Amino acid sequence: MVKLRFSGVFVLFLVLNNAAIPGRGQNDGGSIPGLIEASRALVPAMFIFGDSLIDNGNNNNIPSFAKANYFPYGIDFNGGPTGRFSNGYTMVDEIAELLGLPLIPPFSEASGDQVRYGVNYASAAAGILDETGRNFVGRIPFNQQIRNFESTLDQITNSLGAPDVAQALSRCIFFVGMGSNDYLNNYLMPNYNTKNQYNAQQFADLLAGQYTQQLTRLYNLGARKFVIAGIGLMGCIPSILAQSAAGLCSEQVNQLIAPFNANSKAMINNLTANLPGARFAYIDIHNMFQDLLTNHESYGFNVVNRGCCGIGRNRGQITCLPFQVPCPERDQYIFWDAFHPTEAVNILFGKNAFSGGLNFVYPINIERLALL
Repeated sequence: MVKLRFSGVFVLFLVLNNAAIPGRGQNDGGSIPGLIEASRALVPAMFIFGDSLIDNGNNNNIPSFAKANYFPYGIDFNGGPTGRFSNGYTMVDEIAELLGLPLIPPFSEASGDQVRYGVNYASAAAGILDETGRNFVGRIPFNQQIRNFESTLDQITNSLGAPDVAQALSRCIFFVGMGSNDYLNNYLMPNYNTKNQYNAQQFADLLAGQYTQQLTRLYNLGARKFVIAGIGLMGCIPSILAQSAAGLCSEQVNQLIAPFNANSKAMINNLTANLPGARFAYIDIHNMFQDLLTNHESYGFNVVNRGCCGIGRNRGQITCLPFQVPCPERDQYIFWDAFHPTEAVNILFGKNAFSGGLNFVYPINIERLALL
């Protein structure tokens, strides 16, 4: 992976320590360029960890089969394909915008002035478990994503000092969306022995134990404001629908992941109680998807059971190929490809996570978390 240049990280943390001060950045003879814009944001920066749902290019330059840096991915994104597994925005893109931040750059490309508002470490095919996603060869598991974040801190702590870094990080949002691949590209894969070693609850407990350790590592590195995204209705994505001759949701798959989501809620309650100063917002992607599928017409979606771009039954047997012509009515589709939502859904879910009620985000939404 490409490391951030020291000068860029140094600028970032100067901004983090001053961005939230009202009026800061006016022409007072000693300000740093960009502080006027930063003072309008609800938080100084956002650091992002996750998988293909929020990867924005970290897999582009590694030997991996999990890539989306080709057309028609990004067909509706300003600038075209970037590595986002969507026709446009991801959910974290929308959340960044609602927080008043610019789009957060991928770790693989971030340098200099680009990193002042945060870094995206997410990687397609990545999981909580290191072995998850090995079918795709290259990917950056959550443990390595944390080490990548740690490497940026090593560069600045020696210069600024630990207290200054800690104070800056305590005001930032740490977004984590992991777990989907531990099921799709581990437990449910025929060449993994995982399903023979663990039942659904045992596997969810294994993931929760590892996840707890990983989030605690981020806390020990200075994170205090966490946003944790759960897993959606995985049994209803086109890839799973395509495995049914009738094109029906798999209740078996939905029941398989239910213990993970239950464990995730319990995990953040325990971490809140045991990590002084830590606050969490849990995005209930399952409830969001259930609401969307039930009320899709009221949200403006007409196609709920197949991808906009893909091949085979439900356009989910082979995912979106290079230069394949996607559906023209992309804003009416829930799914972009075999696994990922369209930009329209990502924006809807981002807004729900930012300002929604307890049915979508627990125990507080991102807006309230940012203002703490």
